[in-house]
Amino acid sequence: MPITLQVPAVDGLDEVVRELREWQSDTAPMQLHPGDLGWYWQHGPDAVAGALRVWTDDDRIVGIGLFDGPAVLRMTVAPDLRRDRMLAERVVADLSELAAGTAVETPNGTLVQELLTSSSWSQGDSWTPLSRSLDVGVPVPAGLRVVTVGEDEIDDFVEVHRSAWGSARFTTDLWDEMSRGAAFSDARCLLGYDDAGLPVAGVTVWGAGPGRPGLLEPIGVHADHRGHGHGRAICLAAAAALQDMGCSAATVCTESERVGAVATYESAGYRRLPERHDRVRTSSPGTDAEATQS
Repeated sequence: MPITLQVPAVDGLDEVVRELREWQSDTAPMQLHPGDLGWYWQHGPDAVAGALRVWTDDDRIVGIGLFDGPAVLRMTVAPDLRRDRMLAERVVADLSELAAGTAVETPNGTLVQELLTSSSWSQGDSWTPLSRSLDVGVPVPAGLRVVTVGEDEIDDFVEVHRSAWGSARFTTDLWDEMSRGAAFSDARCLLGYDDAGLPVAGVTVWGAGPGRPGLLEPIGVHADHRGHGHGRAICLAAAAALQDMGCSAATVCTESERVGAVATYESAGYRRLPERHDRVRTSSPGTDAEATQS
């Protein structure tokens, strides 16, 4: 059967999350993670399903993409098909129907990424992935009391996130929705309190099953409490939590221009990986030759 592209039904989300978990490995490049779907779940399962694009081949899922906003598609392909030309050409043909200005994130080393180099695509934002191996112990962070968020800490967690990201949109209702999602069964929200008992830093960590890399998404320090080492401390706490969950590594990705964030992760023992670049659609569908024709 030919490779097909579809929007999954809500009752198919568990399968998508399960497949994406199995694609994570220490030998794979930084890619779409179950935690990316998990954080998006705050908008509800219908929204998650509507934002997903799934490529299948004879009922096997071979590619998964998430519209993380109207003009950003984050996608990956099955590990054994990263260099498969038939899949790459089909994916690129489908992506070439996207509107001008749409950015596409693909893992380094995939043929899909290489084919997105025609005249209709240009290099977009630069991203820096980082990873900390969890095969040895993680130091206990100083100056921060870190707890796993439960009912008593939700309001504090929401307050820290809203301040850290300047987002008044995030609410306890959205947190509740996220916590009911399929991906949250392998996740924890962590909240750090300073010596005065104030909530100052938060992070959500997402696993992908024992022996697979976990993800920090998102992480933030309250705007009123920056410059005290809380970012480094919560990054260490995140790594320790993922280690406790059986993950092989703690991973995170940030815009390369956020040099302060990159430095914070490195100070917590996260190793910088090869930079990744988005590809941006620069012309409308049907206006020029595509990469698959070159």
